[in-house]
Amino acid sequence: MEAEEAIDPDSVKSSRITRMRKSGWVILAVLLLLSACQTTKTPVTILDGGQSRTLNTTERLPAKLLTEAGVTLGANDRVLYLGSPASLDVALPSASSYTLTVRRAVALTLVTPDGTQTLQSSAPTIGQALTEAGFTLYAADRFDPPVETHLDAPLTVTYQPSHEFVVTIDRTQVRVRSAAATVGQALAEAGIPLVGLDYTVPSENEPLPADGQIRMVRVVESVALTQKSIPFGTRTELSSDLELDQQALLQGGEPGLAITRQRTRNEDGVQVSQKAESESIVRPPQDRIMGYGTKIVIRTVVVDGITIEYYRALKLMTTSYSPCRSATSDGRCSYGTSSGLPVQRGTIAMVYYWYLAFGFDPLYIPGYGHATVGDVGGGAPPGNHYWVDLGWTDAEYQPMTGWETVYFLTPVPKNLVYVLP
Repeated sequence: MEAEEAIDPDSVKSSRITRMRKSGWVILAVLLLLSACQTTKTPVTILDGGQSRTLNTTERLPAKLLTEAGVTLGANDRVLYLGSPASLDVALPSASSYTLTVRRAVALTLVTPDGTQTLQSSAPTIGQALTEAGFTLYAADRFDPPVETHLDAPLTVTYQPSHEFVVTIDRTQVRVRSAAATVGQALAEAGIPLVGLDYTVPSENEPLPADGQIRMVRVVESVALTQKSIPFGTRTELSSDLELDQQALLQGGEPGLAITRQRTRNEDGVQVSQKAESESIVRPPQDRIMGYGTKIVIRTVVVDGITIEYYRALKLMTTSYSPCRSATSDGRCSYGTSSGLPVQRGTIAMVYYWYLAFGFDPLYIPGYGHATVGDVGGGAPPGNHYWVDLGWTDAEYQPMTGWETVYFLTPVPKNLVYVLP
C-alpha cells in the first residue's frame, strides 16, 4: 500500500487568500456599476399652462417629479406623457428625456332641460369630460357646441339628451332615439318623414310625448272628377293704335275649365269619409279684349257751307226743346239750364254723364250750327246715351228729330274722355 502524499498547510492558506481577493474585486465592480446607474440623471421638462420647469433627476415617478418641481395638482387636474394620461405612482419607462404636461381642470357649465350644473374637468373634449362625469352619451343627443369641441377654457354647453320613442306605423312598431323639439323633427331625423296628408298623434308640431308613444297615420285620398266649361267675358282696353271711338278685337276669348270633385279619404287602409267638394277652377277663362281707340286724328270738313276742324264725330239721336215746350209739372215755362246759360239756339242738353264730360265744349250739328253743352236733358230714350236735345227759344223753335253726325270741334280738351258710356 502506497503512502499518502502530505498536504502543505501554507499552500492551502495561500490559495484561499487568492480566491477571496478575486471575489472582492468582483463585488467591488458590481457595486461601482450599481452606483454609476443610480447617479445617472435624466432631463425632465414639466409644462404647466404658460410655465415650463426643467429638472435633471434620477427620479422616475411622476408624483415625485411634480413635487421636486414644486407643482401642485388640483383634484381634477391630470398629467400627460406623450399625449396620454400618466399614472402618478407608476414609474416612467426608460427614456433619454421626459416631457410631462399638466392639464388644469376648467369649469364646464352644462345647461340641460332639467337645470344647470357646473363640472370641473381636465378632459381634452366636452364629450370625454361628460363621459368621465358619468353621463351616458348617445349619437342622437344634441350639444352646442359639439361634443368634440376642445375643453381648453371655461365653457358653457347646451345639452339636450335624447330619449327613446316607439313609433307605430301600420301596426308595426319602430324604436328611435331623438332629442328633437317636435314630433315632426324626430320622425324626419329617424328617416320616417310624413308624406302628403299623413299625420301623427301627437301632432307633428307638438313636443315629443312624455309616454314615448307616437302613432303615424297613413292617409290616402282618391278624387272623382267631372268637368265643366266656364264662359269667357269681354273687357275693353284703351289702344293708342286705334283712332278715337274706334273698336277692334285685340284678343280672342277662351273658355275656362272647372272641375267638381268627390273626395274619398282612407286612413291606414280604412275609409273614414267621402264628400263632394266645391267646384274648383283648373283653368280660368281668358277674357276677350276689345280695343277702344285713343289716337287723336284732327280732320277738316265742310258742313252747311262752313269749314270746321274736329277731332271726334259721333252719330247721335236729336230732339228739340224750348222753354215753354219743356214746361214744369205745374205748367210754368223753364228758362233755366244746368249751366246757367239761357235756353236758346246754341245751347244743347245731354245726359248727365255726357254733360260732365263735354260741358261747354264746342260742337257743330248739321242743320243747327255751333253749339255748347250747357244743360242736362231728361228726355233721352231709356238706355240710349247717344242723344242730344237741341235748345231753341219758343219763337225760333224747330223740331229736329232723327240721327245726325255731331262734330266735336278743336281744340282737343285736356281732360278728354276716351270711353263713352
